[in-house]
Amino acid sequence: MGKEGHFASPRPPRGAPRRPRALSPLREHLRDTFWFTPTVGLVAAGLLAAGVLELDRLLIEVLQEEQDYDTVESLIGIADDTKTIVTTVGSAMLTFIGVVFSISLVALQMASGQFSPRVVRLYVRSRITKATFAVFLATFLFALLVQASYEGETDPRTVETVPFVSSVVCVCMVLVSLALFIAYVNSTLRLMRVGHVVDRITRESFRVLARLGTVDSGAVPLPGATAEIAYPGRAGVLRDVNIARLVRVARRHGVVLRLIPRIGDFVVPGTPLLAVHGQGGVPPRRMLRYTVSVGVERTFHQDLAFGLRQLSDIAQRALSPAVNDPTTAVQCLDRITQFLAAMASRPLGALHHSDGKGVVRLVQDLPGWTDLVDLGFTEIRGCAIGNPQVTRRLMAALNDLLRLAPEERRPPLERHRALLEQAVERAVPEAADREFSLLPDRQGIG
Repeated sequence: MGKEGHFASPRPPRGAPRRPRALSPLREHLRDTFWFTPTVGLVAAGLLAAGVLELDRLLIEVLQEEQDYDTVESLIGIADDTKTIVTTVGSAMLTFIGVVFSISLVALQMASGQFSPRVVRLYVRSRITKATFAVFLATFLFALLVQASYEGETDPRTVETVPFVSSVVCVCMVLVSLALFIAYVNSTLRLMRVGHVVDRITRESFRVLARLGTVDSGAVPLPGATAEIAYPGRAGVLRDVNIARLVRVARRHGVVLRLIPRIGDFVVPGTPLLAVHGQGGVPPRRMLRYTVSVGVERTFHQDLAFGLRQLSDIAQRALSPAVNDPTTAVQCLDRITQFLAAMASRPLGALHHSDGKGVVRLVQDLPGWTDLVDLGFTEIRGCAIGNPQVTRRLMAALNDLLRLAPEERRPPLERHRALLEQAVERAVPEAADREFSLLPDRQGIG
């Protein structure tokens, strides 16, 4: 215990890698929006057009000062030849944007119906989709600005500007747009395939795991709780917290803050949000503004369990009578097993975020091992009865995890295996079918 009654996390030895600290969630929030990247593209196109057109003006001015009128006349001829291209680009690019937008809507509708509404955010966060829209809009605006810069004057001695460089840049932007369109179609087709979707979800889950850093699994005593701070905002899902800001507030007031709800919980106004530990003062509400983010849906930024939630949803939809696609459920079980295998021997508990002096200022609870196992297997197990392909894969997954998990983490796995065996015993009347359904097989049925 320190002088202020707080507990300090041990400093890492010199040369050891430091625990990564989560940054402000602003970057992740911008990735979850679709307006930011196209807006940046439009602003960049306006600045590029202004710079390139000024370069054209300076080029003509230098050539006129040197009385190189033949070169100016040649540039006027080239600009006149490219004027048709620039005009066509300006009118055709909006049609191109409409085609891309239509493809995106169809892809979103198919993904929502085939997989889960929660995978739609994969399309919203897609970098290639945003880059395609941004470059298309930028090319459209750039072509309009270049088209407006053409002069009717053709005398090389009196012309003020010839959009030669800008016309070349416009053609280059068209070529980039075509290349991005090919990449966009390829990326969209990949995201409509279940294998790539579950792979993206799994990779996002491992990125979250890597950002969390080292988890303090030991029971480190907190100072006594002196107050609770209620949530004052609108109701919604707790998406993430601004860890750096909360650590600064706690350090300034000499306390330890503990986040009461977990990331992904639905919070309503008036419910406890933060517990204050220690004898320091309670931070005023104005200092806690913009420290938590609440939205209408969960995000991957700090939500360790969100990937399992999505994989479970896709598997359940695949096992519904309307879809009846057990192979997709097996693919989801493959990735669930992969993620749980990585967590099997990893410490799970509370995240302790320290200030610059190594004093813990913020405690954030994570889902436990039992929570993750139940999330990954409970609902799929309930839907898998009658699908031997899925029950065989589920049995193989549980057996693999039982081999990997330490002794203290085996009870939830053994419970799921016993419940699966009991459910198959009740639902399958023939002994041979029961034996076949419970035979572990990593491919389900070949």
